[in-house]
Amino acid sequence: MHLDAAELSAFYVTPLGRIARQIVTAEVRALWPDVRAERVVGLGHATPYLRPFIGEAERVIAVMPAAEGVMHWPPDGANLTALAYEDRLPLPDNSIDKLLIVHLLEATKDPLEVLREAWRVLVPSGRVLAVVPYRAGAWARADSTPMGLGRPFSRMQLARLMHESWIEPMAVRRCLYVPPTNSRFVLGSARAWENVGKRVMPRFAGLVAIEGRKTLTRGIPIRSRKLADLVPSLSPVPKPAATRVSHPWGCPANDYFVPSDSEPPAEAGHCGCGMTSRSMSRPFNTKLP
Repeated sequence: MHLDAAELSAFYVTPLGRIARQIVTAEVRALWPDVRAERVVGLGHATPYLRPFIGEAERVIAVMPAAEGVMHWPPDGANLTALAYEDRLPLPDNSIDKLLIVHLLEATKDPLEVLREAWRVLVPSGRVLAVVPYRAGAWARADSTPMGLGRPFSRMQLARLMHESWIEPMAVRRCLYVPPTNSRFVLGSARAWENVGKRVMPRFAGLVAIEGRKTLTRGIPIRSRKLADLVPSLSPVPKPAATRVSHPWGCPANDYFVPSDSEPPAEAGHCGCGMTSRSMSRPFNTKLP
């Protein structure tokens, strides 16, 4: 189930959302410390974590899924967002250096197809970072946050999904050990929660992130479009030609042509030649009294 883009943006302006953004952004920057002269794309709702790359990367784009909607971002500059189907990105093959996927794999119907589309647009040895709710963490059970909606993953499930998408997992990060609450005391000690959680209870993280590298063991698959994508919504229908029919009730008049879509005679028993079914009830060589 996809959340609306406005709902996701509203979460990240709450105190809990700001703490989550700071923690996840630090993990992303630790994996990607230098993106100079690279093209970075965020897929899903990745805008809270893309801002540090603006001005450093060659190009930054946020692609939001069609079911989620799109918003203008960044609010203080030119728009860098686009709306597209997550399994049919409007990007050429081998065009992206780094791809960040957030708030998408747990909500989409086919996460394997999304990762294979990510494989298509990545350059050789390009990197993808997939961030998903961790199945064993408390955030996956918190319905008041975006991480509590959709399908959570374990580390092995996400790694297996990457392998099936021809992406080699390289690094695993777990984060967001702070409980999903708006308590000022808990949020004020968020950094301590992170430090203790990584050392004492690493399996109870709220999010798991796996960085993968594109492998070149396969060629780019040819995708077959559905017939519905190729047929216009209003198809022209040719008008049927006229057909040759005979007069009803044995009328001796010559056969005549009528359009296939013509309406029947308004008067029942009338063939259009002036004769009715009553006058045709006897043979023509019979004298009428």
